[in-house]
Amino acid sequence: MIYLDHNATTPVDPAVAEKMAWFLREHFGNPSSIYPIGRKVKELMNEARERVAASLGVDRGEIFFTGSGTESDNFAIFGTFDAAPEKNEFVTSTIEHPAVIEAAKVLEKRGGKVAYLPVDEYGTVSLDDLRSALTPKTGLVSIMHANNEIGTIQPIAEIVRIAHERDIPVHTDAVQSFGKIDVDARKLGVDFLTVSAHKIYGPKGIGALYIRRGATICPFLRGGRQERGLRAGTENTAGIIGFGEAVRVLEEKGRKELARVEKLAEALKKGIEEKIPGARFNGHPANRVKGTLNFSFPGLEAEAILLALATKEIYVSTGSACSEESEEVSHVLQAIGLPPEIARSSIRMSLGRSNTDNDVAVVLRELPEIIKKLRAITAFHPEG
Repeated sequence: MIYLDHNATTPVDPAVAEKMAWFLREHFGNPSSIYPIGRKVKELMNEARERVAASLGVDRGEIFFTGSGTESDNFAIFGTFDAAPEKNEFVTSTIEHPAVIEAAKVLEKRGGKVAYLPVDEYGTVSLDDLRSALTPKTGLVSIMHANNEIGTIQPIAEIVRIAHERDIPVHTDAVQSFGKIDVDARKLGVDFLTVSAHKIYGPKGIGALYIRRGATICPFLRGGRQERGLRAGTENTAGIIGFGEAVRVLEEKGRKELARVEKLAEALKKGIEEKIPGARFNGHPANRVKGTLNFSFPGLEAEAILLALATKEIYVSTGSACSEESEEVSHVLQAIGLPPEIARSSIRMSLGRSNTDNDVAVVLRELPEIIKKLRAITAFHPEG
């Protein structure tokens, strides 16, 4: 099997699985309990919280565990507007993850106003457009750090500077950048930042939201006093322990593995461009997460390419896993100016720790043949 969909999810690292299994066998106490078996679980949770915080360059008390990256995004958005009902304008971009886009639609249904910043052909927002969109009624700016489909990295620090000049808080979804590039919430200057465990070889069902100390936000889930009263409900203790271990492994393997993966991705990108006439690369040539590759093959259907690759046990995607079942054309690819018929021909390959030189060689052997056969069926000619 050749797995090239690490942006959708990553395999759980063996060390993470072992740590979670140990925890489930040895510790069952409720961390809200004051007796020893509960306090021990609380202590282990705080160790994991400390690891996540340190990896983001922040304090332990600024990390709040959630059920997913999607929940963290919703927490930041709705929690901010609930805390400042006099502000009813939201600024985001046209290429955000569905967790932000769908939240924006809810705000509109509630009578709010949403400014969707356009992007250029590489998927980058314009700082001038941002300045024009901000008003005294703007309650929050939310721009993702790195795009999940094309990997483009946004100028978050500059976005924060512009917004903070008007005392407007900023949230960034860093789910796809965390573990792939440097993500330091302090350096970025953001007020809220989203991360998720299953994108860094941890378990599913656990995410985190960084909330800058002093930032104003309302509780997202109400009930008990878990997560310092901001996110009620008994914590996913095993997931939290797994998240902490995934971060520990990331720190241990981090830079060496990242350099290796980026080298593999560059070889794959170069090979596709050389071996497949008419292949179109989507995304920024330099300012992007290097392990994310998005290619269009005009005249073909992405689903046909994906299924043909799957018969060779090569697994890729047609875009965001959160919208994969939808037949709609990728909103990200449309936002960078691709016509629907070109967008429908696009596949995403995202590399990770499990990939090898041999994987790249196999893909570069199989994919050109698949494209050639599909083009023969459709009578497509790349030179026109």
